[in-house]
Amino acid sequence: MAKGTAKIAPDKLSAADAKAELERLAGEIARHDQLYHQDDAPEISDADYDALRQRNAAIEQRFPKLVRADSPSLTIGAAPAAGFAKVAHRRPMLSLENGFTEEDVADFFARIRRFLKLGPDDPIEIVAEPKIDGASASLTYENGQYRFGATRGDGSVGEDVTRNIATIGDVPQKLKGRNPPALLELRGEVYMTRQDFIAMNERRAAAGEPLFANPRNAGAGSLRQLDPQVTMSRPLHFFAYSEGESDGALDRVRTQWEFLEQLRAWGFAVNPLARRCATPEEALAYHRELAAKRATLPYDIDGVVYKVNRRDWQQRLGLVSRAPRWALAHKFPAEQAETILEKIDIQVGRTGALTPVAHLKPINVGGVVVARATLHNEDEIARKDIREGDSVIIQRAGDVIPQVVQVVLAKRPKNARKFKMPEICPVCGSHAIREPGEAVRRCTGGLICPAQAVERLKHFVSRGAFDIEGFGAKHIQAFWEDKLIQSPADIFRLHKRRDEIEEREGWGKQSVGKLLAAIEQRRAIALDRFIYALGIRQVGEATAKLLARNYQSLKALRVAMKEAQDEESEAFRELDNIEGIGPSMAADIVGFFGEPHNLEALDDLTSEIEVEDAKLRTVSGSKVSGRTVVFTGTLETMTRDEAKARAETLGAKVAGSVSKKTDYLVVGADAGSKAKKAAELGVTTLTEQEWLTLIGG
Repeated sequence: MAKGTAKIAPDKLSAADAKAELERLAGEIARHDQLYHQDDAPEISDADYDALRQRNAAIEQRFPKLVRADSPSLTIGAAPAAGFAKVAHRRPMLSLENGFTEEDVADFFARIRRFLKLGPDDPIEIVAEPKIDGASASLTYENGQYRFGATRGDGSVGEDVTRNIATIGDVPQKLKGRNPPALLELRGEVYMTRQDFIAMNERRAAAGEPLFANPRNAGAGSLRQLDPQVTMSRPLHFFAYSEGESDGALDRVRTQWEFLEQLRAWGFAVNPLARRCATPEEALAYHRELAAKRATLPYDIDGVVYKVNRRDWQQRLGLVSRAPRWALAHKFPAEQAETILEKIDIQVGRTGALTPVAHLKPINVGGVVVARATLHNEDEIARKDIREGDSVIIQRAGDVIPQVVQVVLAKRPKNARKFKMPEICPVCGSHAIREPGEAVRRCTGGLICPAQAVERLKHFVSRGAFDIEGFGAKHIQAFWEDKLIQSPADIFRLHKRRDEIEEREGWGKQSVGKLLAAIEQRRAIALDRFIYALGIRQVGEATAKLLARNYQSLKALRVAMKEAQDEESEAFRELDNIEGIGPSMAADIVGFFGEPHNLEALDDLTSEIEVEDAKLRTVSGSKVSGRTVVFTGTLETMTRDEAKARAETLGAKVAGSVSKKTDYLVVGADAGSKAKKAAELGVTTLTEQEWLTLIGG
């Protein structure tokens, strides 16, 4: 009956016929999408294809309750949204450790050998593939049907671009094969070919539109269009390369190579240049081969990714901070160019650090226009003898901040003078001192220094912290100068000054409404993000997660830090004892919570927001989940690093020394004083075999 209904006007169809017709149209349009985008073998004209979509839309308009989950109207043509919703990744989208030299690659293999206790002749097969210079994305399938798509975001939370990704021809709407997984989350790269990029820029130039700088920017910008129709009009592609969460369908896959083959079987595009390499020498040869043919590839790449082929080894190696131990991004040599260093400026950061910055005559380096470069510190300037007016070689490697490599002395102007670092803060006039043993000179003005205050606010709203969309650096600077905000808590009181903001140049009711709505969405925040947002010296995102995991609530953290003001206290030893936090970092953390003005700012801020307690990571079936474990001595069946990583995977906390809060001390050969202290404190001591029995082998 369904085929016969194709000639009946939508308003004449019965509900049953309409349901059948929509099912037919969804299947037929999906088939033509595959023929066009994936097989390059279209069977019908564009006009006939458009007619199918128009019929689908007309029937859905007549019967809105019959719109299917796989409806073609849900993949393109949606009305522009007010913004992207946030979506939490089922598993974090991890970063990769970078290597830039062959020595870095040798170190990568050596670390794997040490971690897994492998001998010098034990083979380590890896899968190497080009590192596409594009935009990372995560796709989720349920029972074989495409359901969600998200950008990488900060690795934990991305932007919902489900409909935009659905317009990419390389992304299957339905997985091929029988018995698809109930749940499959996988990752890959959205990119644009060079040929498509050039053609698109030519069209934009003819239309008088601004041009994109490079294919990567064009691809990322196309993916993040509010209107999926715009994304569909852009020539995007997708390579799949790694997994997120799944229902166990991949448990039988033993190697990374088999995983790629499974992706192909499901209908995903996988980079055909991927290769298995049996030795480090083969991997390096592959890297040199790709570097030589890099310019002839149809897409941009900026290196090679190496992944340990055995998936059981991947699981044993685990993660370090936000990167897997079993993978490395071996970048290509940095791209360089020569330009003029016109001026050296001083930036004052949120911790008071004075950083010299080179203002350059703008130059294109690797497809990116560079106008500024870091000079690191005064020692670096002196070592390279960098002066204003010099011709300099600029280097840019991947996402690394451009830097000045060397001076072209033959072109130095005769009147060029040596640079002298200021001893007075250029912003607030306070003394800028350099502590013994440090390379950085710091302003002593603290929060009375406008630069530090503004930089702290910029950090507070940044992506890894409160991530307030639409509140960029320029707005923070302007709002601070006009005294709309002077502290983090003031941000959450901006709704009381709505009328003032709407009167500002460049602002209106709609833009102010979006900003205030974005702020309201952040009145509740996870503890680790809150700690990172405070801008404590030496505390990055990884350390903030450690603190949140160990103290679990802001109240507990503040109580502990108050007690830790005494460096001889048990609280200070507990802080210093956290694996990954040493005496210097502990001193900075305690110092922050010891400043009265910081505590006042905390009280003010927490009166406006809610800091959510950290969720204690529990692992089902694990007998050590939530317990604190210390390892000592030489282990026989695994290295100490592997033992620690495995304990953390099972939900345990790993500490560096024994205290009264230690639950288990695992003792290997040649154990030292830790065993004696454990006996004094009554801490349970386990042999390596007893530990393995406890955790299940």
